[in-house]
This record gives sequence, structure tokens and C-alpha cells, in this order.
Amino acid sequence: MVTNTAERAQTPRRSAWPVNRRRGGGKLSLFIERNGAYLFLFPAIAYLAIFTVFPLIRGVLLSFTATKLVNPSGGRPVGLDNYNYLLASDRFWASVGTTLLYTLFTVVFAVGIGTAAALLLNKAFRGRGLVRAIATVPWAVPTVAAALIFVWIYNNEQGILNSTTMALGFGQHGWLIDPRYGLLSVTLATVWKLTPLVMLVMLSALQSVPHELREATWVDGASPLQSFRAVTLPHIMPTIRVITLLMTIWSIRRFEIIFLITGGGPLDKTNTLVVNVYRTAFQDQNLGRAAAIGALGLVLSLLVTVVYFVVEQIQERQESQR
Repeated sequence: MVTNTAERAQTPRRSAWPVNRRRGGGKLSLFIERNGAYLFLFPAIAYLAIFTVFPLIRGVLLSFTATKLVNPSGGRPVGLDNYNYLLASDRFWASVGTTLLYTLFTVVFAVGIGTAAALLLNKAFRGRGLVRAIATVPWAVPTVAAALIFVWIYNNEQGILNSTTMALGFGQHGWLIDPRYGLLSVTLATVWKLTPLVMLVMLSALQSVPHELREATWVDGASPLQSFRAVTLPHIMPTIRVITLLMTIWSIRRFEIIFLITGGGPLDKTNTLVVNVYRTAFQDQNLGRAAAIGALGLVLSLLVTVVYFVVEQIQERQESQR
């Protein structure tokens, strides 16, 4: 009895620290298990907050001030004066109209030509891989290089476009100096640059169309057009809607290729909203008014997005009722 008591007295007591450590580790593991998704999302959320949300809020606040480029920290509050000035400005509304026309033509032709090219390149033929690779070259060309290419094409004296029109008997045209052709010139360059992207996206969408359904329509005697309308088009229509939305938003805020080719001219015929922001901020040196133009451009993009989702919901309801 005495011996057992002495042995117990000499036996070192086990520390409670490992137990507490295990308990702490268990709580940490449980926390990670419950909130792991938020932890993985945190870097992306932090990035968006620092580089997107904060500059956006700062820009909106800047639009309510009279801030000059030479003194960016010395702006005084002016309320809605910048917005009132823009809403009464013919130049601003002209830039809105130019932006809408540019966006409309760019989206229609880029999506239309890109979809048609995807349908052609989806067919099996010799050298299809090489043709697909060549067709993607315009998208791979840097924007500055693409602008320089089209500046050379539109050159009055040595440009290939004027050489072609003169050879065909249509005469010489000032593609970059004539106000009638300014918007057309930048639209053609943009469509050339964006069409390969649409083509690649639509090629991916066409891979998801069940070949068995198309073969069934052929067995039933449907023409290629009827087969396309009955099978292919319903499967790729969601992709067409998404790429159309993305192209619309990108076209509203496109700056580089327009500014590099025409600089907003001739006679403001290519002065889109984004080009107008640059001119107002860095040429007129009015940061507050430029921020107001940017805020109104953001509202335009949001309206386009809202219209897209409303149309999407209406179509989903119609399809569910069938």
C-alpha cells in the first residue's frame, strides 16, 4: 500500500497543455471547415475592394467636386453642378450617341461574323486546325499594333484601302480625316480585332450540341437551315446572349483602339464616352467633370446589364411554360 502510494507520487503528472493544444486545434479545424470557402474567397474580395470598389467610390465622390488636374487634392464641393453641365451639354449627348452607334455596330457585326465563322470552322475539312489558328491571329495581335495596321491601311496616299478603291473606280477617300468615315473606320478595326474571340467562344458552344439530335433531323428530311433552327440555335443561344452582353459592356468602355486611330476625331465623330473622359481630364484638365462622365458611363453599362437579365428571366419563363 505504501509502495503503491510512493510509486504514484514519483510518477510525473501528464501536462494538460497537449490536451488544450488538441482542443485549440480542433476549434481551428472546425472554424476552417465551416468558413473555408470564405477564406479562399478573401484574396479575391480584397483585390476587388482595393482595386475596383475603392477607386469606383473615389471616382463618384470626385464627380461632386471642382477638381483640376494641376491640383488634384484641392477640389471644392460643387454638388450636382458637373452633372447639370453635362446633361445640358450637346457635346456630352453627342458622345453618348456616338458610343451607342459604335457599340451597336461593333456588337452586331462581331457577334454575327464570329458566329458564322464558328459554324463554318466547326465542319470537318482538310487543314481545319491551321485555318482556326490563322483566324485567331487578330485577337492575338496587341491593340497598339492593330491600330498601327489600320492607320496604314487607311493612309490617304499609300494605304491599301484607297489603292483598292481607286483600282475599282470608286476614287480616293479620307478614311481618317473625313467625318463621314471616322466611325466606320474605328468600327471596322474593332470588329477585326474582336471577331476571333467570338468565334472561339461559339466554337466551344457548338461542341456541346448533341450530334444525335442533328442526325435525327436529317433522317426526318430537315434541311440544314431547319436543323440549325431546331437543334443548334437553341443550344448556343445562351452563349450568344452572354457574349453579346460582354461585347456590349466592353464596347461602351473601349478606349485604346479608338484613341490610337482617330484620337476622337475627325470633328468629334469618334468621341465616345471613354474618349470624352480622357479629353476632359487630361486636355481640359477638369478631373471632376471627367469623373462625372465616367459615372454616367457606368450607369449606362448597368442599364445594359439590367436589361439583359430582365430579358433572360422572361425567356426562361417562356421556356418553362412550354
